[in-house]
Amino acid sequence: MTTLSTNSTERKPLIKSRALRRFLSHKLALIGTVMVLTLTLACFVGPYLLPYDELYIDLMSRFAPPGTNGHILGTDPLGRDIAARLFHAGQISMAVGFAVMIIATCIGSVIGVISGYYGGAVSAVLMRVVDAFLSFPSVFLLLALAAFIQPGPVMIALIISATSWMEVARIVEAEVKSLRNQDFVQAAHMLGLSNRWIMFRELLPNAIGPIIVAATLTVARAILLEAYISFLGYGIQPPLPSWGNMLNGAQQYLANAPWLAIVPGVAITIAVAGFNFIGDGLRDAFDSRSDLG
Repeated sequence: MTTLSTNSTERKPLIKSRALRRFLSHKLALIGTVMVLTLTLACFVGPYLLPYDELYIDLMSRFAPPGTNGHILGTDPLGRDIAARLFHAGQISMAVGFAVMIIATCIGSVIGVISGYYGGAVSAVLMRVVDAFLSFPSVFLLLALAAFIQPGPVMIALIISATSWMEVARIVEAEVKSLRNQDFVQAAHMLGLSNRWIMFRELLPNAIGPIIVAATLTVARAILLEAYISFLGYGIQPPLPSWGNMLNGAQQYLANAPWLAIVPGVAITIAVAGFNFIGDGLRDAFDSRSDLG
């Protein structure tokens, strides 16, 4: 047991150093990091710098263009400040995205490691469950679930998580299958370590690279799905703002007030593209065959 810990301790700093060097050499990953950090900072700090909150109504300033009367991004049909609503909506979208990442990654990792470790009938049953979930188009499943619940950030995060864990499970299952016959696993068996210890203390940490990549991409997917179902009217409900319902409310004003749609659309694009760029960078960083620096 001591030998396993010593070898693991010796490997990890070297692996982390190489992965960090590859990530920092990945231009798109750095651009994505800047995009995500800038947007996150704006969403969580921006509201404290604005003179209006997201629910303040000024009927005398309806459809004010960006830069008018202190409204840096303009106002909506009720005279509400778009910047304040955008930032508050961003807080909700980011929270939903990270909540989905945690829930989906945990579920997918547990199912994947059990399936990959035991193989045989256990793997067959669990992977058929995964296939059953994947056989339903995720958007239709989301809309069906959303139609029967009271929409809110917590419930939206839960139903998106219910349609997002399967990819993580497949990735972890494949990674664990490739690792379970390695020498360090055989040594763990010889030392009499329990199956639970081997799965969650030996195999799962060695599959952390693909898990982190999948988790990062899950955030982008969750933000996009939340915006999509909110745009269709089944997600976050007004007056609570979300990027999706801001787009929904902007449809009929595209000709006269295009900024109503452009602003949340750009925010969604920055968030999704940023996390995807980071995911691509992490994929290359954890790939031992890559050498970007």
